[in-house]
Amino acid sequence: MSVSAALLPEFDQEMKSTRRVLERVPEDRLEFRPHPKSKPLGPLASHLADIPRRAVDVIQKESLEVTPPAAGAHPAAPPAPAPASRQAILDRFDASVAAAREAIAGASDAELLQPWSFIFAGRIVFTLPRMAALRAIVLNHSIHHRAQLGVYLRLNDVPVPGLYGPSADEQLNPGK
Repeated sequence: MSVSAALLPEFDQEMKSTRRVLERVPEDRLEFRPHPKSKPLGPLASHLADIPRRAVDVIQKESLEVTPPAAGAHPAAPPAPAPASRQAILDRFDASVAAAREAIAGASDAELLQPWSFIFAGRIVFTLPRMAALRAIVLNHSIHHRAQLGVYLRLNDVPVPGLYGPSADEQLNPGK
């Protein structure tokens, strides 16, 4: 079995679970933030929708460098505007997942074993084989923000979907 064939079932399962959470995003609460330092719900959901596309960077590039803007400066490329609707977020996510899946499926074992680096502000944060970088940058990163979004949903009384079994909102009530 190829490395990509081994990665794709996990990718597909996690993306299916992520989509279930994004389907619950309340359109009337996109500006909600649980704390002043927290990202608003809409931009958080948009970020989560964009994460799978990083698989293309991991497979096609030797590294990814993220450089924060200087204090008080505007970033060279402003972030994409937050979608105004749940459907826009889902459309963005679906396109991101399709691009990622195509890149992963098309990658050879040799490509997936090559080193890849994540660089922040000029410093190498880590260098891993591309297959491990896909887990870190795409899967683990998605799981992290998916859980964060789950907390936002709970704080807004939106039922949280079960991901690895039933959630508190989906518990079976024996005898009822």
